[in-house]
Amino acid sequence: MTGRKIIHIDMDAFYASVEQRDNPGLRGKPIAVGHAEERGVVAAASYEARRFGVRSAMSSQKAKRLCPQLIFIPGRMEAYKSVSRQIHEIFHEYTDIVEPLSLDEAFLDVTENKPGISLAVDIAKELKQKIKERLNLVASAGVSYNKFLAKIASDYRKPDGLCTIHPDQALEFIARLPIESFWGVGPVTAKKMHLLGIHNGEQLRARSLDMLIREFGKVGAVYHDFARGIDLRPVEAVRIRKSIGCEHTLERDINRRSSVIIELYHVAVELVGRLEHKNFRGNTLTLKIKFHDFNQITRSITQSRELISLDVILPLAKQLLNEVDYEQHPIRLIGLSVSNPREEGEEKGGVWEQLSFEFSDW
Repeated sequence: MTGRKIIHIDMDAFYASVEQRDNPGLRGKPIAVGHAEERGVVAAASYEARRFGVRSAMSSQKAKRLCPQLIFIPGRMEAYKSVSRQIHEIFHEYTDIVEPLSLDEAFLDVTENKPGISLAVDIAKELKQKIKERLNLVASAGVSYNKFLAKIASDYRKPDGLCTIHPDQALEFIARLPIESFWGVGPVTAKKMHLLGIHNGEQLRARSLDMLIREFGKVGAVYHDFARGIDLRPVEAVRIRKSIGCEHTLERDINRRSSVIIELYHVAVELVGRLEHKNFRGNTLTLKIKFHDFNQITRSITQSRELISLDVILPLAKQLLNEVDYEQHPIRLIGLSVSNPREEGEEKGGVWEQLSFEFSDW
């Protein structure tokens, strides 16, 4: 599969950059897209704000402590979606095999491309240039022979980066890569890796497949492949929807059972509405809880029957909630999702759809 040519495009500080582009008075200033109130969360931060340590998903209160001069801007999702569509129009000048990951990033398979350009790095350069000239925005690009390495490459020289990882350089590059940079390795997994003496790609590569599966389950096989530069996943422009969900961030932290049940009911009602709207059928219900300290857990249950109605979903949600200790750990967010549709080809399987710009169902 090393003959494939894959580009990962990631817009730099996308939401914040759109705001600075559209409002010249914000240029060069530390801004955060989000709300400044006590329960607010930073959706995106400009690079000027990031220098102070402000990051997306950070509480607004912490962000203001780190950067007292931080300017908060309410998000304009319709504007970001519109710009994202313009970016995708540029992508499709080169290939129709485009897999969006979010509004601001996507994979492109340019092995065969419309202009007939032989080098993927030349396509990446043109994409960056056209995005800059037409939209006055900056993108970073990563080029390689698989999705894992292309995404790693796009992060490597941000902002305004362009990095290519050739097949003959991949193993050496991966060997030096910090384990935190591996796709799918979050803080909890990274801590466990460190306890096992795994701090970089070289040390990960030295571990056996059996050991990684024993310690990390099925994803251990993915880590095993990534350490060897192996990622066979194709760039997919069409997918089967695997889940639908919703979540509510609460105005205040709660730990009284009566209050939690009321909020759970509201989330369940919204979920049922989304399931009906999308005509989605699934058999697994997942409860997501984020606590006051931003730690979060999930609990799931799978049924033989399809989960489509409130009288089925709400009792299961309450059952999952019983497994959560929230009396000593107040809740700030509650989410529910339905997943695990029937296998492809069955009459009531998942909903096939062209990848769109509606990415926040969970």
